[in-house]
Amino acid sequence: MLSLSPVQRRALKARAHALNPVVSISQHGLTENVLKEIDANLKSHELIKVRVYNDDREVREQYLNDICTQLDAAPVQHIGKLLVVYRPAPEDAQAAAAARRTPGRNQRRSKRSFQS
Repeated sequence: MLSLSPVQRRALKARAHALNPVVSISQHGLTENVLKEIDANLKSHELIKVRVYNDDREVREQYLNDICTQLDAAPVQHIGKLLVVYRPAPEDAQAAAAARRTPGRNQRRSKRSFQS
């Protein structure tokens, strides 16, 4: 399980505020398929919210602990029935994503750029 400094945790909480939950844990609990879905979302987003439909706080804390230990992630926040989990993307994945974002064509030019 990753550990975060208080400064990192505060910044991640701020980033997570606007996020919607992407995975739900229902009455069947933390199954293998739910873990696969959380893993896939962590690979693509790094920071996710998970909604837990369970009224027992200890069970929700156990789910957060299990998710973080099994997926090598860091717990950011447990507020109500929402869990916020963070796992940084690997460096090679970040480089590939940056390469995909850079367009292969020229930048658009404005009318004024043609006038000079």
